[in-house]
Amino acid sequence: MKITQGCFSFLPDLTDEQITGQVQYCLANGWAVNIEFTDDPHPRNTYWEMWGLPMFDLQDAAGVMMELAECRRVYGDSYIRISGFDASHGWESVRISFLVNRPKQEAEFELVRQEVAGRAIRYTAVRKPAAHASQ
Repeated sequence: MKITQGCFSFLPDLTDEQITGQVQYCLANGWAVNIEFTDDPHPRNTYWEMWGLPMFDLQDAAGVMMELAECRRVYGDSYIRISGFDASHGWESVRISFLVNRPKQEAEFELVRQEVAGRAIRYTAVRKPAAHASQ
C-alpha cells in the first residue's frame, strides 16, 4: 500500500533531480528546509524525527541533497520527508512537505468503525501488524 502524504502524494515518487528542483524552489523563496524521518507514517503522527537542524540561508540545493543522501544511508528503510518552512510574518508555517523515501515494505492501515451513543459512528485508522514472510 502506498502511503499518500504531503504534496505530490498521488504522483509517482520524485526522482532526485525533481527533489533538487523542489528544494531549490524552497530556497529561492527564502524558506528553511528540513529533513525528517519516521517508521510511523500514521496521518496523525506529526512528531517525525528531525535529521539535523533546519537549513536556513542556503543558496544551493546541493547541501540539502548531501544531507538527504546521508539520511537515506542511515534510515534507508524509513519514511523520509523534506519540508520548506516560511518564517515570514503572517505565514510562519510549513509551505511545502513531501516524501522523498519509503521503506521497501510500506505500513498498512485499516479503518475501524465504532458505533457510539446517539447513533453516531466513529472511525479510527489503525496500523495493521507487519506481515511476516512464511518460513
